Amino acid sequence: MLHLDGFDGPLDLLLDLARAQKVDLARISILRLVEQYLAIVESARRIRLELAADWLVMAAWLAWLKSRLLLPAEESEAVDAEEAAGLLQARLLELARIGQAAEWLAARPQLGRDVFPRGAREDLTEIDRSGLALDLPQLMGAYMAAMRRTARKRVYQPRRLLFWTVQDALSRLQRLLGADTVPGWCDLDVFLPQAGPGIDAADEAERVRLRRAAMAGTLIAGLEMARNGAIELRQDEQFGRIMLRPSDAATGVANDRDMDRMDAAE
Repeated sequence: MLHLDGFDGPLDLLLDLARAQKVDLARISILRLVEQYLAIVESARRIRLELAADWLVMAAWLAWLKSRLLLPAEESEAVDAEEAAGLLQARLLELARIGQAAEWLAARPQLGRDVFPRGAREDLTEIDRSGLALDLPQLMGAYMAAMRRTARKRVYQPRRLLFWTVQDALSRLQRLLGADTVPGWCDLDVFLPQAGPGIDAADEAERVRLRRAAMAGTLIAGLEMARNGAIELRQDEQFGRIMLRPSDAATGVANDRDMDRMDAAE
Protein backbone atom coordinates (compact mmCIF):
# COMPACT_ATOMS: atom_id res chain seq x y z
CA MET A 1 0.00 0.00 0.00
CA LEU A 2 1.18 3.50 -0.90
CA HIS A 3 0.53 6.55 1.23
CA LEU A 4 1.23 9.63 -0.89
CA ASP A 5 -0.09 13.15 -1.14
CA GLY A 6 -3.41 12.82 -2.89
CA PHE A 7 -3.45 9.00 -3.08
CA ASP A 8 -3.69 6.04 -0.70
CA GLY A 9 -3.81 2.57 -2.25
CA PRO A 10 -1.89 -0.07 -4.18
CA LEU A 11 0.64 0.74 -6.86
CA ASP A 12 -1.26 -0.92 -9.70
CA LEU A 13 -4.37 1.14 -8.88
CA LEU A 14 -2.31 4.33 -9.03
CA LEU A 15 -0.99 3.32 -12.43
CA ASP A 16 -4.50 2.55 -13.70
CA LEU A 17 -5.77 5.92 -12.48
CA ALA A 18 -2.82 7.71 -14.07
CA ARG A 19 -3.46 5.91 -17.33
CA ALA A 20 -7.11 6.96 -17.24
CA GLN A 21 -6.06 10.52 -16.24
CA LYS A 22 -8.12 10.34 -13.05
CA VAL A 23 -5.33 11.33 -10.71
CA ASP A 24 -3.08 14.38 -10.70
CA LEU A 25 0.50 13.17 -10.89
CA ALA A 26 1.76 16.68 -10.18
CA ARG A 27 0.64 16.34 -6.56
CA ILE A 28 2.43 12.99 -6.06
CA SER A 29 5.99 13.02 -4.74
CA ILE A 30 8.21 10.68 -6.73
CA LEU A 31 10.74 10.63 -3.89
CA ARG A 32 8.18 9.29 -1.44
CA LEU A 33 6.99 6.82 -4.08
CA VAL A 34 10.51 5.43 -4.51
CA GLU A 35 11.14 5.34 -0.76
CA GLN A 36 7.95 3.41 -0.07
CA TYR A 37 8.65 1.04 -2.96
CA LEU A 38 12.14 0.27 -1.59
CA ALA A 39 10.70 -0.24 1.89
CA ILE A 40 8.15 -2.73 0.56
CA VAL A 41 10.77 -4.69 -1.37
CA GLU A 42 13.16 -4.66 1.59
CA SER A 43 10.53 -5.85 4.07
CA ALA A 44 9.14 -8.57 1.80
CA ARG A 45 12.06 -10.99 1.73
CA ARG A 46 9.95 -13.81 0.33
CA ILE A 47 8.24 -11.80 -2.36
CA ARG A 48 8.00 -13.29 -5.82
CA LEU A 49 10.60 -12.01 -8.24
CA GLU A 50 8.18 -11.47 -11.11
CA LEU A 51 5.85 -9.42 -8.89
CA ALA A 52 8.71 -7.22 -7.72
CA ALA A 53 9.74 -6.71 -11.35
CA ASP A 54 6.21 -5.58 -12.23
CA TRP A 55 6.26 -3.11 -9.37
CA LEU A 56 9.62 -1.80 -10.52
CA VAL A 57 8.34 -1.26 -14.07
CA MET A 58 5.23 0.54 -12.86
CA ALA A 59 7.18 2.74 -10.45
CA ALA A 60 9.72 3.58 -13.16
CA TRP A 61 7.01 4.57 -15.61
CA LEU A 62 5.29 6.72 -13.01
CA ALA A 63 8.59 8.42 -12.21
CA TRP A 64 9.31 8.99 -15.89
CA LEU A 65 5.84 10.36 -16.52
CA LYS A 66 6.15 12.62 -13.48
CA SER A 67 9.49 13.91 -14.75
CA ARG A 68 7.95 14.70 -18.11
CA LEU A 69 5.24 16.71 -16.42
CA LEU A 70 7.82 18.73 -14.46
CA LEU A 71 9.63 19.90 -17.60
CA PRO A 72 8.79 23.30 -19.11
CA ALA A 73 5.65 23.15 -21.16
CA GLU A 74 6.67 23.67 -24.76
CA GLU A 75 4.55 22.87 -27.73
CA SER A 76 6.88 20.29 -29.19
CA GLU A 77 7.58 18.76 -25.82
CA ALA A 78 3.85 18.73 -25.05
CA VAL A 79 3.31 16.71 -28.21
CA ASP A 80 6.16 14.40 -27.19
CA ALA A 81 4.59 14.00 -23.75
CA GLU A 82 1.26 13.05 -25.31
CA GLU A 83 3.01 10.54 -27.55
CA ALA A 84 4.93 9.20 -24.57
CA ALA A 85 1.68 8.89 -22.62
CA GLY A 86 0.13 6.95 -25.50
CA LEU A 87 3.21 4.74 -25.72
CA LEU A 88 3.07 4.17 -21.99
CA GLN A 89 -0.59 3.24 -22.21
CA ALA A 90 0.12 0.77 -25.02
CA ARG A 91 2.98 -0.79 -23.08
CA LEU A 92 0.86 -1.06 -19.96
CA LEU A 93 -1.87 -2.79 -21.95
CA GLU A 94 0.72 -5.16 -23.38
CA LEU A 95 2.03 -5.81 -19.88
CA ALA A 96 -1.51 -6.57 -18.69
CA ARG A 97 -2.04 -9.00 -21.58
CA ILE A 98 1.26 -10.71 -20.79
CA GLY A 99 0.25 -11.02 -17.14
CA GLN A 100 -3.11 -12.54 -18.10
CA ALA A 101 -1.39 -14.98 -20.44
CA ALA A 102 1.06 -15.95 -17.69
CA GLU A 103 -1.79 -16.57 -15.25
CA TRP A 104 -3.62 -18.66 -17.88
CA LEU A 105 -0.51 -20.75 -18.52
CA ALA A 106 0.12 -21.22 -14.80
CA ALA A 107 -3.47 -22.45 -14.29
CA ARG A 108 -3.17 -25.13 -16.99
CA PRO A 109 -2.03 -28.68 -16.12
CA GLN A 110 1.74 -28.90 -15.99
CA LEU A 111 3.65 -31.77 -17.61
CA GLY A 112 5.36 -33.84 -14.96
CA ARG A 113 3.22 -32.38 -12.17
CA ASP A 114 -0.44 -32.78 -13.16
CA VAL A 115 -0.17 -34.96 -16.28
CA PHE A 116 2.42 -37.58 -17.14
CA PRO A 117 3.31 -38.93 -20.61
CA ARG A 118 3.03 -42.63 -21.38
CA GLY A 119 6.20 -44.55 -20.69
CA ALA A 120 7.70 -41.95 -18.37
CA ARG A 121 10.02 -43.26 -15.68
CA GLU A 122 8.93 -43.11 -12.11
CA ASP A 123 11.12 -40.99 -9.90
CA LEU A 124 11.77 -43.78 -7.44
CA THR A 125 14.92 -44.13 -5.44
CA GLU A 126 16.12 -47.69 -5.03
CA ILE A 127 17.81 -48.30 -1.69
CA ASP A 128 20.01 -51.39 -1.44
CA ARG A 129 20.55 -52.48 2.15
CA SER A 130 21.89 -55.94 1.32
CA GLY A 131 25.52 -54.85 1.48
CA LEU A 132 26.39 -57.12 -1.45
CA ALA A 133 28.63 -55.93 -4.26
CA LEU A 134 28.62 -58.24 -7.28
CA ASP A 135 29.34 -57.51 -10.91
CA LEU A 136 28.12 -59.39 -13.97
CA PRO A 137 31.25 -61.58 -14.53
CA GLN A 138 31.14 -62.78 -10.92
CA LEU A 139 27.43 -63.53 -11.23
CA MET A 140 27.98 -65.56 -14.40
CA GLY A 141 30.86 -67.46 -12.78
CA ALA A 142 28.73 -68.37 -9.75
CA TYR A 143 25.90 -69.52 -12.00
CA MET A 144 28.20 -71.74 -14.10
CA ALA A 145 29.72 -73.27 -10.93
CA ALA A 146 26.25 -74.13 -9.63
CA MET A 147 25.31 -75.65 -12.99
CA ARG A 148 28.46 -77.81 -12.99
CA ARG A 149 27.73 -79.09 -9.49
CA THR A 150 24.19 -79.97 -10.49
CA ALA A 151 25.31 -81.68 -13.71
CA ARG A 152 27.71 -83.98 -11.83
CA LYS A 153 24.96 -85.26 -9.56
CA ARG A 154 22.31 -85.67 -12.23
CA VAL A 155 21.99 -89.02 -14.04
CA TYR A 156 19.78 -89.08 -17.06
CA GLN A 157 17.11 -91.73 -16.93
CA PRO A 158 14.80 -91.88 -19.92
CA ARG A 159 11.15 -92.24 -19.16
CA ARG A 160 9.86 -95.77 -19.50
CA LEU A 161 6.87 -95.87 -21.80
CA LEU A 162 4.20 -98.44 -21.04
CA PHE A 163 2.45 -100.16 -23.93
CA TRP A 164 -0.46 -102.60 -24.07
CA THR A 165 0.50 -105.00 -26.81
CA VAL A 166 -1.79 -107.21 -28.87
CA GLN A 167 -0.43 -110.28 -27.08
CA ASP A 168 -1.31 -108.74 -23.71
CA ALA A 169 -4.83 -107.96 -24.91
CA LEU A 170 -5.26 -111.47 -26.38
CA SER A 171 -4.20 -113.10 -23.11
CA ARG A 172 -6.59 -110.88 -21.13
CA LEU A 173 -9.53 -111.65 -23.45
CA GLN A 174 -8.90 -115.39 -23.29
CA ARG A 175 -8.63 -115.28 -19.52
CA LEU A 176 -11.83 -113.31 -19.02
CA LEU A 177 -13.81 -115.31 -21.54
CA GLY A 178 -12.51 -118.59 -20.15
CA ALA A 179 -13.64 -117.64 -16.65
CA ASP A 180 -17.25 -117.58 -17.92
CA THR A 181 -17.81 -114.03 -16.63
CA VAL A 182 -19.29 -112.75 -19.90
CA PRO A 183 -22.92 -113.89 -20.09
CA GLY A 184 -23.87 -111.97 -23.25
CA TRP A 185 -22.97 -108.95 -25.34
CA CYS A 186 -20.52 -106.69 -23.58
CA ASP A 187 -18.85 -103.42 -24.50
CA LEU A 188 -15.26 -103.69 -25.63
CA ASP A 189 -14.33 -101.14 -22.96
CA VAL A 190 -15.08 -103.73 -20.29
CA PHE A 191 -12.03 -105.72 -21.34
CA LEU A 192 -9.62 -102.78 -21.23
CA PRO A 193 -7.03 -102.89 -18.45
CA GLN A 194 -6.87 -100.38 -15.64
CA ALA A 195 -3.99 -97.91 -15.35
CA GLY A 196 -0.96 -99.72 -14.03
CA PRO A 197 0.98 -98.80 -10.91
CA GLY A 198 3.57 -96.95 -13.02
CA ILE A 199 1.01 -94.43 -14.29
CA ASP A 200 0.57 -91.25 -12.32
CA ALA A 201 -3.09 -90.42 -11.83
CA ALA A 202 -2.31 -86.75 -12.43
CA ASP A 203 -0.62 -87.47 -15.79
CA GLU A 204 -3.67 -87.11 -18.00
CA ALA A 205 -1.71 -87.28 -21.26
CA GLU A 206 -0.07 -90.58 -20.26
CA ARG A 207 -3.41 -92.10 -19.25
CA VAL A 208 -4.99 -91.09 -22.56
CA ARG A 209 -2.05 -92.54 -24.50
CA LEU A 210 -2.19 -95.85 -22.61
CA ARG A 211 -5.96 -96.11 -23.04
CA ARG A 212 -5.67 -95.59 -26.79
CA ALA A 213 -2.95 -98.23 -27.02
CA ALA A 214 -5.06 -100.65 -24.96
CA MET A 215 -8.13 -99.98 -27.12
CA ALA A 216 -6.17 -100.62 -30.33
CA GLY A 217 -4.54 -103.79 -28.96
CA THR A 218 -7.83 -105.17 -27.59
CA LEU A 219 -9.63 -104.49 -30.89
CA ILE A 220 -6.96 -106.29 -32.90
CA ALA A 221 -7.02 -109.20 -30.43
CA GLY A 222 -10.82 -109.32 -30.69
CA LEU A 223 -10.67 -109.39 -34.49
CA GLU A 224 -8.15 -112.24 -34.30
CA MET A 225 -10.39 -114.22 -31.94
CA ALA A 226 -13.44 -113.50 -34.11
CA ARG A 227 -11.52 -114.81 -37.13
CA ASN A 228 -10.83 -118.01 -35.21
CA GLY A 229 -14.51 -118.28 -34.21
CA ALA A 230 -13.93 -117.82 -30.49
CA ILE A 231 -16.03 -114.62 -30.14
CA GLU A 232 -18.56 -112.57 -32.10
CA LEU A 233 -18.22 -108.84 -32.73
CA ARG A 234 -21.00 -106.37 -33.47
CA GLN A 235 -21.23 -102.63 -34.20
CA ASP A 236 -24.74 -101.29 -34.73
CA GLU A 237 -23.76 -97.91 -36.21
CA GLN A 238 -20.77 -96.14 -37.68
CA PHE A 239 -18.35 -95.01 -34.98
CA GLY A 240 -20.63 -96.69 -32.44
CA ARG A 241 -19.69 -98.95 -29.58
CA ILE A 242 -18.10 -102.29 -30.38
CA MET A 243 -19.82 -105.20 -28.62
CA LEU A 244 -18.53 -108.76 -28.25
CA ARG A 245 -19.63 -112.06 -26.76
CA PRO A 246 -18.40 -115.64 -26.82
CA SER A 247 -19.55 -117.50 -29.89
CA ASP A 248 -22.02 -120.37 -29.57
CA ALA A 249 -19.46 -122.86 -30.87
CA ALA A 250 -16.90 -121.73 -28.36
CA THR A 251 -19.49 -121.91 -25.58
CA GLY A 252 -20.46 -125.44 -26.63
CA VAL A 253 -16.85 -126.58 -26.69
CA ALA A 254 -16.30 -125.08 -23.26
CA ASN A 255 -19.39 -126.81 -21.92
CA ASP A 256 -18.26 -130.16 -23.39
CA ARG A 257 -14.89 -129.71 -21.75
CA ASP A 258 -16.56 -129.01 -18.43
CA MET A 259 -18.71 -132.13 -18.76
CA ASP A 260 -15.65 -134.24 -19.58
CA ARG A 261 -13.89 -132.90 -16.51
CA MET A 262 -16.90 -133.72 -14.33
CA ASP A 263 -17.16 -137.29 -15.76
CA ALA A 264 -13.50 -137.88 -15.20
CA ALA A 265 -13.84 -136.68 -11.65
CA GLU A 266 -16.70 -139.12 -10.98
